[in-house]
Amino acid sequence: MSRSRHPEDIPAGVAEEPGAWGAVLAPRLAQFAAVAREEHVTRAARALGVPQPTLSRAMVRLEADLGVALFARRGRALSLTTAGRDLLAYAERALAEVGRGAEAVRADAHPETGKVAFGFLHTLGSETVPGLLREFRRDHPRVRFALVQNYGEWMLQRLRAGELDLCLTSPVPDAPDLVARRLAEQPIRLVVPDDHRLAGRRRIRLAEVAEEPFVTLEPGYGMRRMTEELCAAAGFAPRIAFEGEEAETIRGLVAAGLGVALLPPPAVPRPGVVELHVTAPRAVREIGVAWVAGRQETPPVAAFRRFLLGRRGELLAG
Repeated sequence: MSRSRHPEDIPAGVAEEPGAWGAVLAPRLAQFAAVAREEHVTRAARALGVPQPTLSRAMVRLEADLGVALFARRGRALSLTTAGRDLLAYAERALAEVGRGAEAVRADAHPETGKVAFGFLHTLGSETVPGLLREFRRDHPRVRFALVQNYGEWMLQRLRAGELDLCLTSPVPDAPDLVARRLAEQPIRLVVPDDHRLAGRRRIRLAEVAEEPFVTLEPGYGMRRMTEELCAAAGFAPRIAFEGEEAETIRGLVAAGLGVALLPPPAVPRPGVVELHVTAPRAVREIGVAWVAGRQETPPVAAFRRFLLGRRGELLAG
């Protein structure tokens, strides 16, 4: 069988490139499968709603591009060759998988039963986020959520990559490709062991612990950056003794007498530590919601975003 000269043919060398056959053949798979099932071009063209000559030429080009005969022709009737039967099995699996994918993305965008990919900080996971989801689902009981907890910079990367729809983060990002809205302000406390020399105090100036070892979150976490910024504002660089990934782990290290830490208030008071109000410098963190500028939202994502914006000033209530 000679090579086709149609402009749709695969250029020389393309067949050796990864995925080239799939990219070239994908638009023709449904046509081929219809002809294979009907074993008649005219009936298949009628089922597909395309002109019969167009479909006939497409099948000839497909055979020419593959370099194999897919059909044995007996007048207007067709039957599959061995190669045709083999290709039909692959084509039907591929088309079924595409169909499942299409149904999945349509389901995720459904206004009542769709899905929201939502990221948030670890420190908001025990009470704040569960409370938000409970309230939102009173009016949207069937919306589904894919929940991700991590630190701020990681979530912003996932947001930009399209893996998250929205995220609650701190500090509130300021970037041209993102939209962010401040929702709440949360105090940052100095956490000390309950037998610390300052444990009997209620308030403290941060400069008073300039010589203390600090326990902090790892670099990349918003609280790590805030710790360094607050200490710099107080006139010193923190002496980091231990680093961790979870606020409650940090509190545990403080309770063990391994240092002091700057952290937001816990959901439940932890024994073994005392949390002091920092009077100087002003120690608070802003929490906001962020999303990608200009990205089209599905109805459930838009509804949840509106809900979060409506909680401005009340995000941490209760």
